[in-house]
Amino acid sequence: MGVEGTLDYISDLLSSMKKKKKKKQTQTVALKIRMDCEGCARKVKKVLSGVKGAKSVDVDLKQQKATVTGNVEPKKVLAAAQTTKKKVELWPYVPYNLVANPYVAQAYDKKAPPNHVRKVPDTANITETTVDDRYSNMFSDENPNACSIM
Repeated sequence: MGVEGTLDYISDLLSSMKKKKKKKQTQTVALKIRMDCEGCARKVKKVLSGVKGAKSVDVDLKQQKATVTGNVEPKKVLAAAQTTKKKVELWPYVPYNLVANPYVAQAYDKKAPPNHVRKVPDTANITETTVDDRYSNMFSDENPNACSIM
């Protein structure tokens, strides 16, 4: 295998790279959509099924959630959902055990599904909560004037 064999190998390798197309990764896009009835859910499902690359669409009326799975881009799915003229946003909730501080004021949401909180940036810290430090220090062991009921 001389120079000719090496050149043939490299040319075959390069020509095979050109022929391959990059496949899009299968993605799951979750949306929070305001839906009131079964008719709304059917309309949303029909519109989201029409998105290019969508393989499956699941609509959960109780949670007001639509999930699109396939070779789709989140921006295109969001734009398609907005054509229904309903209030639409990307799914903002994550399980509370995945958030560093799930009790930060921005994370708590009454409308969140059970065991979920709103996704907040990691820059939010515990000092931004509504809990006042005076109350936590009142019962601290390090405070000499703390309440001691024992």
